[in-house]
Amino acid sequence: MDIDRLAAVVADYSAAYLLTTRADGRVKAVSAEPAVTDGVLILQPSKGSAANLAGNPRATLLFPPPAPKGYTLLVDGVATADAPEAEIRFTPHTAVLHRPARHADGPPAPDTVTGCANDCTPL
Repeated sequence: MDIDRLAAVVADYSAAYLLTTRADGRVKAVSAEPAVTDGVLILQPSKGSAANLAGNPRATLLFPPPAPKGYTLLVDGVATADAPEAEIRFTPHTAVLHRPARHADGPPAPDTVTGCANDCTPL
């Protein structure tokens, strides 16, 4: 995955949800406004998310579509926080633009994705 390409796509989205898992397996979702810096996404502090990440650093960032029937950006990776109130540093491993086939009449994928012929496009 090209982090520069991911950074350009992230710029098309206003916000995301950071998804982490608790020790009992329940998913925790918190809103976030990540910024790409030096190949990682920097997120605001979250005590609950930091606690979850201490036990399981795998996480997902879910960026809802910026327009109806648009593409959702899903980014999987690992995240860390040096302390409960420290910023969260999310290192992406994979990213995909996704929407259901029934939404194919919606807006095209962001300009940074060329030749998009499918409704699921890896970055």
